[in-house]
Amino acid sequence: MLLGKLVQPVCNPSKLLPPGACRHFWGWLNAVFNKVDYERIEAVGPDRAALEWLGGGGGPGALVRYQGYQKWQQDYNGLPTGPLGKYKIEAINATDSCIMYRGFDYLDGLEHVAEITLQKCIYIQDECLQRLSQTKNLQKSLLQLKIISCGNVTDKGIIALHKLTNLEYLYLSDLPGIREKETTAHVLRQALPNLELELDLE
Repeated sequence: MLLGKLVQPVCNPSKLLPPGACRHFWGWLNAVFNKVDYERIEAVGPDRAALEWLGGGGGPGALVRYQGYQKWQQDYNGLPTGPLGKYKIEAINATDSCIMYRGFDYLDGLEHVAEITLQKCIYIQDECLQRLSQTKNLQKSLLQLKIISCGNVTDKGIIALHKLTNLEYLYLSDLPGIREKETTAHVLRQALPNLELELDLE
């Protein structure tokens, strides 16, 4: 926790150190922040633990919104009072965050996540989207997904989203790794006939 307060994760390390020297260090540091603490999940429950991973204690810097609340939450120290199990994560906004595959086990226990935004996430890649689509609870709960300006995402990762069988809305924008836009869109629409697919791709 002390480390998290002293050193916040940096998703654009090139601004701080020369190329090469900085990339490895900040990648390692962000991997530390994404390490899963299974004992913590058991102690405080999946929703609280996921918030601590996503936003608090030096985590990746994402926001969450709880069921029944309009306010986006980042610092878990600012939670309204009440029992730990009271707050259920309904939406995740990972804009400019350092969320990465290593931390995705935190999502497994979340049963109420209906919306996820992944925007300008430099560590999000195809394996992350495949992992997302294989998460049983998200297959049931996730209704809206936005993927924007994630340069490591390709057609393979987008096609993997077909396992999110209840997905109602998918927005894709500024994804240079998508090379077969029409084919990928066709596969998704066939697999998810009720999906509203919005594309803003070159």
